[in-house]
Amino acid sequence: MALPVPDGDATPRLLSEENAFNSGASVVETDLLIGDYDAASPCKHVDLPQTVLEPILVRRAILNGFICRFDTTFLSFIHESSGTVLCELRDNLTGHAYKIRSKYLFGCDGARSQVLRQLGIPLIRKPGQGLAINVLVKVDLSPFVGSRMGNLHWVMQPEDPFPDFGWAAVVRMVKPWNEWMFILFPAPGTGVEFKTSHEEYLRRVKQLVGDNSIPAEVLGVSKWYINEIVAEYYSKDNIFCLGDAVHRHPPINGLGSNTCIEDAYNLAWKIAYALKGKAGASIFDSYSLERQPVGHTVITRANQGLRDHMPVWDALGMMKGTLEERKQAFAELSEASPKGAARRAQLQAGVVSTEHEFHAVGVEMNQRYESSAIYLLDEAPRPPQPEDPVLQHEITTHPGSRLPHAWLNTKTPGKQFSTIDLAGHGAFCLLTGIGGEKWKDAAMKVAQTLLVEMRAYAIGWRQDYEDVYFDWARKREVAEDGCILVRPDRFVAWRSVSMISGCEEKLLRVMRTILSR
Repeated sequence: MALPVPDGDATPRLLSEENAFNSGASVVETDLLIGDYDAASPCKHVDLPQTVLEPILVRRAILNGFICRFDTTFLSFIHESSGTVLCELRDNLTGHAYKIRSKYLFGCDGARSQVLRQLGIPLIRKPGQGLAINVLVKVDLSPFVGSRMGNLHWVMQPEDPFPDFGWAAVVRMVKPWNEWMFILFPAPGTGVEFKTSHEEYLRRVKQLVGDNSIPAEVLGVSKWYINEIVAEYYSKDNIFCLGDAVHRHPPINGLGSNTCIEDAYNLAWKIAYALKGKAGASIFDSYSLERQPVGHTVITRANQGLRDHMPVWDALGMMKGTLEERKQAFAELSEASPKGAARRAQLQAGVVSTEHEFHAVGVEMNQRYESSAIYLLDEAPRPPQPEDPVLQHEITTHPGSRLPHAWLNTKTPGKQFSTIDLAGHGAFCLLTGIGGEKWKDAAMKVAQTLLVEMRAYAIGWRQDYEDVYFDWARKREVAEDGCILVRPDRFVAWRSVSMISGCEEKLLRVMRTILSR
């Protein structure tokens, strides 16, 4: 039988990324090492701000029959005796209040979530790190980035006076290279109450650019607090909270939107299977068990990532109390003296420590799920995390881990594709190899019994797909005649190290457990 070549080539165009610390004329760059990322995923990073991504998602949703209501406020909900949820909303343009009845409610309503508040879900809070001010600016910075394209720059000016509301800034590209977000951080100890005009923001922006004559326009200003908050649990009955409603943190490490999307990706297939009668309601218990530990890790990492910058700030003199002290400390960086050498070493060590932000493939990929939707009864105790779980990616097929990426091809060479392309698409996937024919037969029969879609492929010499670089052989951690069962969200659900007798019965038992049937 001819097998289709997967069309899931998820390899977007890579936007060159450079992270830099900019202190006046002095710039210290950190390298973005891509080898570990290449090993983790077939995809390249795409720097797509929310202002650009959201219209794409909204359009896709509308074209697929979803109704998107803008300028609408969620007021409250009630649980009805029938088990449904009745929500009250208000159209902010007309003031008209109306109600919507649904089987489920998803609280994706941000850091001020009314859904979470009404559910009474407790929050785990740690002291925040103050205020941040987003200033969206239309300004052409192409002359400054033409030779060294970078989308994120820390900018500090220890030799210059600064207003309390704009002690330092992250200058973040929104559209190359004429729209930027200037994220201003107030001076330590100056509080959070600032009455600042657009003219003052514009003046500070030009100071940070270093050119008072450059044309610039402030498009918008918003304020937010640097939080370290995660919900104790994410769901209650048939109401689920996700995204910023349950994990609130600064954008360090770029874990914000990604983690929100992962919450939805984890939950969506479970909802779909339950709605179609293919999974029991108990499968929803796995959502919070799997995602809440991830949220806790993310808020901790993002806030530590911000704290990791403090040695750099200190080395540049930014932590000194007066302008003269800052100038003196900054001047030491240029001195041929023991003090100068010590401060340069301090700066270098500080920049190196920020690799936990700029090269954190481990914290991005090392999620470990443990729930009833992961079958662990055949597994020994899981090995510990890598020595540095933030920097180091654990490539494994242990149940509860992401399916490893390995490049594959067809017998007649074509465009290469990934193991990740074989999985997902709303279906379970079973991967085996030479000697694993019975697993493929079992997958077909179990799929028919449970009325679920399960795709089965053999990978190896003259099999359905070729492991041309022996990449999969190095990563699969099972024998050729073993198998790996992958959930629709591309997480490993179960594996068998080798062929076993009664493989159909075993696979059926595993699937019933995962689906709470």
